[in-house]
Amino acid sequence: MKKIYNVLFILSLLFATPCFAEVTPFLTADEVPTASQFLPLPPKTTDAAFYNDWMRYEWGKTMRDTERGKQAIEDASHTIEYFSKIYSEPFGLTISKENTPEIVALMERVLATTYVCKDKAKSQFMRIRPFVQFHEPTPVPQDEEKLSTNSSYPSGHTTMGWGLALVLAEINPERQDEILKRGYEYGESRVIVGFHYQSDVDHARVLTSALINRLHANDEFMTELQKAKAEFSRQKALLK
Repeated sequence: MKKIYNVLFILSLLFATPCFAEVTPFLTADEVPTASQFLPLPPKTTDAAFYNDWMRYEWGKTMRDTERGKQAIEDASHTIEYFSKIYSEPFGLTISKENTPEIVALMERVLATTYVCKDKAKSQFMRIRPFVQFHEPTPVPQDEEKLSTNSSYPSGHTTMGWGLALVLAEINPERQDEILKRGYEYGESRVIVGFHYQSDVDHARVLTSALINRLHANDEFMTELQKAKAEFSRQKALLK
């Protein structure tokens, strides 16, 4: 059974086509942090820690018919356009290819790098997703079949959303709290819609923080980060 599950997982990666698939990541799979070397194994159903995952899964279901639940459904998107939209308000500036091309270019490459990192991590753990574990539907049915064979641990959406939040907060530290709040919510949305356990999200943030730290030792990333900071300074000056 495990061999079949692994084959299905690999096939799901082959057919996954994110909008930034043609963007060059800053790091290769060999260079990104190896999650299995420092993250704990996901809780088994017999572990005490799984009780919290289960309780949070049940909490998520109670949120689905609320405004927060609607946001969680929208947060299933992980396009560069969506990320630009949701981070514009907390960033305090409209993020778009027209208005901030350097920032968007950096975001795209960061996303591509987080994709490499989360794929490597998922292949090492292969945890069943909560909606599959409990045989229950989600409020994002169009994603269920594609993600049913994709590892729940760690959360890929969280890796992408938290990675962007950390980078954008560095570009605009005056708005770091607002940016990080939205990045945190983006990860929690995955618990609400039932695609991830809480531990998937929590440990994805740890993995992502390690990845962004590693990126600061990459010359290309640092160069593009400085370009993005300079662009932000120019745009900020225009608003005064």
